[in-house]
Amino acid sequence: MDNQNLKELIVIGDRVLIKPKTENDKTKSGLYLPPGVKEKEKVQTGYIIKAGPGYPIPLPTESDDPWVTEQEKVKYIPLQVKEGDLAIFLQTGAFEVQYAGEKYFIVPQSSILMVERDEGLFE
Repeated sequence: MDNQNLKELIVIGDRVLIKPKTENDKTKSGLYLPPGVKEKEKVQTGYIIKAGPGYPIPLPTESDDPWVTEQEKVKYIPLQVKEGDLAIFLQTGAFEVQYAGEKYFIVPQSSILMVERDEGLFE
């Protein structure tokens, strides 16, 4: 997969960027399906291209003094999914975007039902 043009994208929070898996446009019996049929399914599959940092939780401050001007630091609870996972996700929770002529979905982790992880897929 060519991730060179995706380097500049930053996924926020608990969301992931998914490239939809290309499905066969022919049924098992040999009928050809129009392109819109698969896209209207409630459950979709695709590869996770980029993942956000996770769920933000603020760190407790050591001092509540009003004169302290340190910037608030945030820690993240990491996501369960990783880049390269094949995700099965709910279409209703996804946002479709076009980037560099390709179709992607931005999906919150809560809309992902299951992942298949192949450790050697992107090596």
